[in-house]
Amino acid sequence: MSRFTRYAATSQALSLIAMEEASRRGLREADLDDLFLALVLSDQSAGRALRGLGITIRSARAAVEEYQKEQIAYLGIVATVPPAGDIVFHETGGYEWSKRALKLIERAGKKGRTADADAVLRELLAEPSGLIADLLDRLGTAPPTVLAELDRTPAGSPAAPAVPRRQRGERRGVNTSFIPAPVDEVWALLSDPARVPAWEPAIGAVEDSAADTEPGLALSGDTQATEGDRQAGGGWAASARTTHPDGRPLKVHAKFRRRTIELLHVDRGRHVEWRFTYPDVDSSRPVTVIFDLAATEGGTQLSVTMTWSRHQGWRSIVSPALYPLQRFLIWIKLFQISNAISRTFRQP
Repeated sequence: MSRFTRYAATSQALSLIAMEEASRRGLREADLDDLFLALVLSDQSAGRALRGLGITIRSARAAVEEYQKEQIAYLGIVATVPPAGDIVFHETGGYEWSKRALKLIERAGKKGRTADADAVLRELLAEPSGLIADLLDRLGTAPPTVLAELDRTPAGSPAAPAVPRRQRGERRGVNTSFIPAPVDEVWALLSDPARVPAWEPAIGAVEDSAADTEPGLALSGDTQATEGDRQAGGGWAASARTTHPDGRPLKVHAKFRRRTIELLHVDRGRHVEWRFTYPDVDSSRPVTVIFDLAATEGGTQLSVTMTWSRHQGWRSIVSPALYPLQRFLIWIKLFQISNAISRTFRQP
């Protein structure tokens, strides 16, 4: 991954989570404290270092809210600060970075710096306002301690779990992320067909009755078919989402309104594999989404893999020119899935 790509991916990930966290407190501007919260949730070395010191998203949120209440009282303003609520970022608009937060992120991406979450955290620890030092003090630590822990933490993100060798004609994308919840809870979400709309943005609902699909469920180890599996070996009919998160109508072509989903393989607490198809699209190629989970400090390390078959014939001649765009779109899709899973466990 180039420095520019790494910087773009880091900025995108931190920006979305920081603005989601700001939206919980009714704010439209994400500042240094929101950036700090986003770093706590990073799967890169910055997040692992913070979590290694016992900092969780819950404790970090409490420190931020306590700090803000004290700042209001210090200014002599008598007001009751309402408690933070749900994440409403996707239902609202008008979010942006504060000037100082934006400049800090830009410094982390300059030449000579690593342009990742590690660089952002180092800039944040050196930030002169005292806000981060205050937050860390409330969390029982200090900038030098965090910096020392960061230096001891292996750089980058954990290696993705080994996946089967790519088959001829297969395309694949992979994304890793940290989920602030125990493995069993994350697995329960990802293995339940009724909860697919919680992490697949294009699906609005899943039918209770099984769809007319070929059997595809394989149980592994001590895994049992649960109520969430509905019919082991079967599939489910799903309908497309018809509204945006803010309630605006979402136009969906008739042939893309139905989806078929199949649970191909589950391994309790470790692995979930789904296959998605459009039954009304003749040229539709199945897309497989694979989740691999592992326990880590403070939650779950999640790897999301998406695979699909390349087109044959004339389309295979045209498609290589579109690979860069395709890789970007797949990264966006995987990022959306990972963030939706994280957001599910960050709601009150």
